Parts: sequence; structure tokens; C-alpha cells
Amino acid sequence: MHRKRSAPLFTLALAAVACGDPAIPNAPSATSANDARPAATLGPSPMGPSIPIDVKPIVTGLVSPIQLVQAPGANGLRYVIDQVGLIRVIDEANHLLPQPFLDVRGKITALSPGYDERGLLGLAFHPEFARNGRFFVFYTAPPRATAPEGYNNTTTIAEYRADGERKVVADPMSERIVLQVDHPQSNHNGGTLAFGPDGYLYISIGDGGGANDTPLGHVPDWYAFNAGGNGQDIEANLLGNILRIDVRGTPYSVPMDNPYVGKAGLDEIWAYGFRNPYRFSFDMGGSHSLLVGDAGQELWEEVSEVMKGGNYGWNVKEGTHCFDAAAPTVSPASCPSVDPTTGQVLRDPVIEFANSKQTGGLAVTVVGGNVYRGKEVPALAGLYVYGGAAASFTSPDGRLFASMPQSGLWPIQELLIHGTDRLGYVVKGFGQDRRGEVYVAATKALGPTGTSGTIFMLMRDRGQ
Repeated sequence: MHRKRSAPLFTLALAAVACGDPAIPNAPSATSANDARPAATLGPSPMGPSIPIDVKPIVTGLVSPIQLVQAPGANGLRYVIDQVGLIRVIDEANHLLPQPFLDVRGKITALSPGYDERGLLGLAFHPEFARNGRFFVFYTAPPRATAPEGYNNTTTIAEYRADGERKVVADPMSERIVLQVDHPQSNHNGGTLAFGPDGYLYISIGDGGGANDTPLGHVPDWYAFNAGGNGQDIEANLLGNILRIDVRGTPYSVPMDNPYVGKAGLDEIWAYGFRNPYRFSFDMGGSHSLLVGDAGQELWEEVSEVMKGGNYGWNVKEGTHCFDAAAPTVSPASCPSVDPTTGQVLRDPVIEFANSKQTGGLAVTVVGGNVYRGKEVPALAGLYVYGGAAASFTSPDGRLFASMPQSGLWPIQELLIHGTDRLGYVVKGFGQDRRGEVYVAATKALGPTGTSGTIFMLMRDRGQ
């Protein structure tokens, strides 16, 4: 591992809902080194016409599915992350195999059935999985004995192995801990893992939980106006970041072309300034863009196209708008446009929508998805498919969206079943198979409870 010796040894954690926050110091003046500027006026993304689709239930009876992943190689199996601690297998005939691929229920934190952001959250197969059987998971374990007092859980990245030609069952005794983080709050756990086209493992890390980067576990940063800022700090911890590591090392190493190798900032960091990058994905085609859905706090949800070393604004900004932690429902007239510690411009998202706290808002939070590269739904070719979890915290009325990449903010088009209906489920995640087809992971319950969990495949609307 390559870490800056001047910073404490930290590891991981992520974000998605908000709570209150106290007083904040005075804002910097427009002539300060923070380079204050007028608030952006880009958002929200324009709404385009809806797109008619159909959906096909592939499997049912899950508890809280949050992602579908297909392993590389000839294996035709698809693997589903169930938040309660199970990875389930769907075979080529769309049958859910009775035996879990992996069971980590005994390792994760006890989950609240009403609502919880913890659990088993991420899965990534090694690019040579067909040969070496290696795969990686992201889960939240109970606090370690060495954790600071009051911390809630330990975010854990672990490697496992699966043997045999079919690889339908992993070896539970093969666990090797790669990376752990003492995580301060119960929320904002995020948790996507994915191997990039460069063969390195990318990990999304949230800002540590709670609102405004100020509760237990947050650190001071350069932006005094919003005191506390794991999202804007890159030296004290790994919170609020996208990481990039090389799992060929023990337990891992850092690629030497990571942006903060040899300079201020922790070596693992690829990009920073996130609140809760809960789900991200790489485009299978095109330029293989890294697209990250980042949950907002009070007003705005966003998706960003992430570049090496980029700063994505939280908690200086929420989406394209300036953010005030002391008055989060009112966007300030100005805020910095540049991080003075790194010289990085604060990058705006490519998609922004109003959340349900605003009149006419689309959903309580964004759920990142995948660029459609399949053949089943020609109308979606090249569009980024994503979702809104639900319209409120009491209704299973999630929404499906698609956006075509363009300059500026990408227009939003809603995906409606037969051109008229929404899914009628809480949208919890997405997935993609090797053919480029896209799946939706959804339930009737907001929390990890019941057996309404369903994997849907997006289909062409045959009536159109």
C-alpha cells in the first residue's frame, strides 16, 4: 500500500439520507482565495418526452436486491446482491438457484427492517474470474474494538474465491480482508465495487453519514462557510471519494498514475467531493465513461461523469447549486468555483433533478444505473438508464429514467410501461449482463424486509 504518512490510517464509508445540522461560520467574501462566484443556473436537467417500455420479472422472492452482476468469461450465470447478506444466482433459464453463492449474514451489522443503508452492498468479479475464481464484496460489519467511541460500523472490502467450472457456490472460508474503515454513522454507506477497463478496482466512498459533514467522524476542510467536510478533504480520510486500487498487491497496492500519488492527498483517491455515490458504473461501450449517481441532501439529486482527480463539489455545492449547511433549503447566491488546496475546479453534474422535498420533485433520491448497450430496447441505445428510488419514504412508487449524453446537462426522459405506467416498486439498483441488457432491482418495501424483492429486465414495448 502507498499512503501519505502525514495522514491517519483510515478506510471506507458512504451516504444517502439527511439529518439536521447546527450553526456555520460566516461565508468567505467574493475576493477571498476561495474564488466565490454567482450560483450556477444550469439545473435542473430539461425533461424530454417519455419512452414506452415493458419489463419482464426474471426472479421474485428476494428480500432487498440492490444490484445484478454477470461474471466475465463464458459463465452465463447472473449474480444478485441481496442487502441482507446473500448473493443469489440466476441461471441461464432465469431460475433462482436455491443455494446462495455466498452468505455473509453472520458478518454484517444487524439491519433495521424499516429502513437501512447498511448490509451487503457491493460485488465485483475479477476480470479473470473464469480462471482464478476471485471476486470482491463490500459489506458493513459491526464496529471493531479499535474503532473510535460512538462509531456505528466497519465498512469492509473482502476477497473470496469460487471453485469449479460453474462457480455456483463460493468458499466462505476463503475470505481475505482487503480494506476496512471505521464508519461513524449508520447511513451514507454507499458501496459500489467495479473493475474499470484498466483492470483496477474502483470503490465508491461516501462522506461518513449524517448531514452537512458535521456529525461524529467528520473533519475540518478548506471551506469555512460549511464547517466540516469529508467530501472536500483528501488528506485525513478516504470518505467522500471514488478510490482506485490494484488488487494484485497484498492486501492491495496503488496504481502509480493515481492523481494524488507523490503529492498532498491519499494515494487511493481517484476523485472526490461526493456525498453518497451509492451506485456507479462504467459504460460498456463508447469511451467507457464512469457515471456516478450521488444522493443529494435537501433539494437536488445528481449524476456525474467522473474524471481522474476531479472534485465534484459536495458540500460546497449540491448539484449545480451552491449549498448552505445552516439553511439547506435556500441556495446561496455565490460559492467557490475552485478548491484552493488542489486547484481543482468544482465540476458540475451531467444530470440534475429536484428531489421530493421540492414541489414537483421527481424522487427522494437518485439511483445510478447503466448505459444501455443491448438490443432488446432499440429506443434506449446509448442512453444512460437510472432511477429515482421512490416519490416519498412511504410509497413504493419508484421511477425509471434515461438520458442521452450531450454537452451541458443531459435531458431526462421517463421510462413508462406501455407508455403510461410506472413500475410500482421502490427502485434499489440496476444491473447489466454481457449483452448490454439492463435490469432493475426493486421491492415493495423501503427497508430490507419481506419477500417482494424482484429483478426486472427492461424489454421493448411490443404494443408500440
